[in-house]
This record gives sequence, C-alpha cells and structure tokens, in this order.
Amino acid sequence: MYRAGEYDVIVVGAGHAGCEAALAAARMGCKTLIITLNLDNVALMPCNPAVGGPAKSHLVKEIDALGGQMGLVTDLTAIQMRMLNTGKGPAVYALRAQVDKKQYQKSMLQVLENQPGLDIKQALVEEILVEGERVKGIKTVTGAFFAARAVVLTTGTYLRGRIIIGDTVYEGGPNSQLAAYSLTDSLRNLGIELGRFKTGTPPRIHRRTVDFSKMIEQPGDERLWNFSFISPVTEREQLSCWLTYTSEKTHEVIRNNLHRSPLYSGIIEGVGPRYCPSIEDKVVRFADKPAHQIFIEPEGRNTEEMYVQGFSTSLPEDVQIEMLHTIPGLERAEIMRPGYAIEYDYVVPTQLSPALEVKHIRGLFCGGQINGTSGYEEAAAQGLMAGINAALSVKGQEPLILKRSEAYIGVLIDDLVTKGTNEPYRMLTSRAEYRLLLRQDNADLRLTETGHKIGLVDDYRWQRFCEKREQVEKVKSELENMIITPKEEIQEKLAALNSAPLRSGLSLAELLKRPEIIFANLGLFGYEVEGVPVEVAEQVEIQIKYQGYIEKQMEQVERFNKLENKILPDDIDYEEIRGLSAEARQKLSKIRPRSVGQAARISGVSPADISILLVHLEQRKRVLNN
Repeated sequence: MYRAGEYDVIVVGAGHAGCEAALAAARMGCKTLIITLNLDNVALMPCNPAVGGPAKSHLVKEIDALGGQMGLVTDLTAIQMRMLNTGKGPAVYALRAQVDKKQYQKSMLQVLENQPGLDIKQALVEEILVEGERVKGIKTVTGAFFAARAVVLTTGTYLRGRIIIGDTVYEGGPNSQLAAYSLTDSLRNLGIELGRFKTGTPPRIHRRTVDFSKMIEQPGDERLWNFSFISPVTEREQLSCWLTYTSEKTHEVIRNNLHRSPLYSGIIEGVGPRYCPSIEDKVVRFADKPAHQIFIEPEGRNTEEMYVQGFSTSLPEDVQIEMLHTIPGLERAEIMRPGYAIEYDYVVPTQLSPALEVKHIRGLFCGGQINGTSGYEEAAAQGLMAGINAALSVKGQEPLILKRSEAYIGVLIDDLVTKGTNEPYRMLTSRAEYRLLLRQDNADLRLTETGHKIGLVDDYRWQRFCEKREQVEKVKSELENMIITPKEEIQEKLAALNSAPLRSGLSLAELLKRPEIIFANLGLFGYEVEGVPVEVAEQVEIQIKYQGYIEKQMEQVERFNKLENKILPDDIDYEEIRGLSAEARQKLSKIRPRSVGQAARISGVSPADISILLVHLEQRKRVLNN
C-alpha cells in the first residue's frame, strides 16, 4: 500500500448520488476526490433515461434549490418534457423529462471535470480504512491509499452485483460493468449490517423494427418546462414517446414460461421493488387485467435504441423475444440488449443518523441506492445531503437535517433512518404528510436560503431567487390592495367568466380565490398581468387560492415541530427509563433517534412510550438545572 493522496472528502462511486455528493463537498470548499469504477460510466442511466415524475420531480426541484446539479443537466439534455397530474391539485403536479442518456453522462462529466477543488479518478475501491471510531481513508485494489477526513459511499447496485437472465447468472453491475466484492467484506468487517435487494430493467429494441402506426403517440407539452430555477434553456426540440399494450397472448407466453423465471424458481434471492414490478410479476399479481401499458421511449437523439417502459423482466432471452412479438407494433421487434435482473447488497439504513452518517463510524456517510432506495432522483437527493454533511463535518459545523415539514428530501431520509425499508424504497407523494406545503413549484422558496447559508447557492442564483421572492410578495400585496366594486361593467365581466356577481367591494386577491378565476383573468379588472413572469404569476395564484388549506397545514407543522425540537441527548440510556415497553427500549437503543418527534415515528414505539420519554426529559432537565 502506498500513500496516493490526501483529501477532506472522498466520494466512492460516480452515479447520480456520487456526482451530487462530490460537487456539493467541492463547492463548499473541501478538497474532494470522486472515485469510480469506470470514467466512461459517470452518471450512467442503466434503467430508463428519464428524470422526474410523481414525487420524484419534487426531489429534483429541491436538489436544484439547494444548489445541486441534476435539474440543470436534465434541462440541457432533455428530449421531451411533460407535466403530469395537471388534472389534480398543484401539490401533486409532477414534471417528467425523457433525456438523452449519453448527453446526460457527457454533460455531468464535464461539470465534474471543471469543478475547482474536485479530482476524478478511475479505481476499484476494496477497503474503507478506520482508526478507532473514525474513518481515515480508502484503499484501492492496486494498493493506493487515499487519506480522508470524511468518506461518502455511493456505490449504487454494484456491491456483490449479480446479473440474472433466466438461468444465466454472472457477477456484474448494471450494463455488464464490474461488481465490487471486496468492499462488501470491508463493510461487514466494520460491523455494518447489509441486506440484499433486487431490481431489473427491460430489453432495449431497435427503432427501425418498431411499427409505430399501431401505437398511440405521446408528444411532449407545447409549453417550455424546465427543472432548474436558473435553467439557460429557452427552447427544446422534442421527440415523441409511444403507447401500446400487452395482449392476452403476451400473458399466455409469460404464464407458460413461469417455470423458467428466476423470480419464481428461487434463483433470485433479493427483494424487488413493489412499485416497479417485472412484467411477469404484474401478470401473476394482477391476473384479472387483460392488458398492461407499455411505453416505447427513445434513449437519445443520436441512437436507434428504444426503451420498453413497463416491460422489466428477467425471463430467458428467447422468452423475451416471444413476448415482445405478441405486442401491437412490436411483432418484428429486434432486441439490442436483453432485459435482466440485478441483485446487490445494501446498507440497512437504520444504522445511519439523519445526517446519513454511519452511527458508529464518524466521518463515514452513505447516500443513494446503497441505502436501500430505487431511482435516480432518490439517489441524487441523498448524495447531495451526504456530501453537504460530509463537508460540514470536516468544517466542524452542525449537520444539515431537513425536517419532514421542510422538504420531500426530509421525508425520504427520515423514512429510511427511522423506519428502515424491507424493499427498494421509492418516493411517493402519499409519504409526505405536508405535501400541500411541499410542492414542486415552491421548492426554491423553501430551500434556496438554506443552500445559500451553507455555501452551495452562488451569488447569481441567490440574486435571481431574491428578485423572484420580492416579485411574488409585491404582486400579492398589489392584489390585496386593489379593490373592485359592483359596477355594471364589472358584473358583466364576471358573468362572462361564469362567476357570481359582487355584492360589495372585493380585493383582486379575494376574487382570485374563486375556483373559476385564474391569474390571467385579472387583466379584465385593471391589473397589468402582462408584465408578471409566468413563474411569479403561478406562485401568486397557488398561494392565494390555497391560502386557507396552507394555513391549516402550517398549524399542523407547528404541532409537529414541538416534538421535533425536543432533542434527545446522545448519552441517554433507554434501558434505565422505567415504564418503557421492552420493544420501545430495544428499538430506541438501536435507532437512537435525534428527537422525540423521530422517536414517535419508530414502529413499535407507542404514544404511551412517548409520554414516558417526555417525562424523563423533564426530570433530567430539572436535575441538570439544580
């Protein structure tokens, strides 16, 4: 072993989590190294080259608001953008982008290469080195020792990776990359508990073998959308996706070959994702459904590869071909890459603090799929927070922990470290109890100030943000102070909008609360709507229309924060607290929650246990004060 370098922060892995972690640490002034198995696969999208969607778009917007990179790179490389759930309320609006996967990788790599204070190296890390209870660096397979004050593990699905196609099984990571085996042994030797999960991907097919005339075109939205608040993209040429369906014949082929499925034959040991099941799992679990949606999506502008969304499978390759040929439009489809399942090790996330630091090893952080999650967006969000907290720990500062009431990122991390997960975790809007406050449209208003305080949001973004915030408050104030009266011409305009007549004077803010009135209508009543930027107008409209609901959720948040702000001391001995149930003592001792609020969310800790905890804290406080 030779000493190869010394860093403040080392990030192991350069997927979506690793890129965000490394950029965050470097931008916060830490000398940072990111190490990857293969420089050609930085920010690889081994599954669908898409970003966003329900709940996931909230994460991307929050990453952007804090000063992360995913939103900006997505905007630059998107080949289609659509806003989903527009028929529902703004809390669940979700932006989704189909991206050019090669361009995404290229763009992210360029950002990494040009980031001051960040070094990039290709190497296979085989050991995490620890001295006492603190990390001291990493060792590569070639014997290089890199010293570090903090290490962030973002190894994705590469730990003891195993590719499975039918009865064909071999070691490997996504897209037939190398798997990391020695690193798993190193983590186990450090006393870290690991679990085993499974995920999968569908086959890729050649565009020229697809008959699109039998499918339904899915074009992008005409309106220009972007994820990043400071996106430079002002126009975008979009490519269409296409919708088709499985047939009863498809299901028959699957049922006839279930005995060859590794999912049902016992070859696959890991637990798969509930919300992204394989096509064979769908056919078995939803036997009453005559068809399942299949989306044919381009993988880029300059490739003929098409992604078969909704068709994830680990069945043998010959069965995959037979299945595809039963789907309208795919009767002659040629597979370029077969679908496969991948099994991998993950770190049981209840071993992590809310800062994503391993509880018994100071300076060792984990982010991304290594924590048991699925999805690029979940990975990037964790990577960003792990990188931020690694940098803060190096600086000797308190960690940044986002509350459930502040961000979807807070919900994601709290769920993982408090409740754990027995299947690959996916972010859902239903997981966020304060989702009316945590909308994708107000991510910048919620989090940009936090990003600026920790040094991630630069002066340009901060200035843009301040201008927008001031504009929103200015427009709201103007609408509250502009009064219309029940004159005849006003009543006629209201009637034309199918809105009730006025009985007395009314502010334009109150008028905007009516469901049938939109911001653009205010121009009819004398307000200059033309000069108001679209993002400002939308923010004003949402804040005014949903004011009552927002205020109710704010009251809920205040109650939530009372318990969240009651911090539990690090040295508290739960075994000595009389009255706690045996299960509560066990769970509290293992997870060691940061606050009473977090303790209340642990499965097995009852309201009675929380009451006893509160009494204990009060008694302890009195003793200390005396």
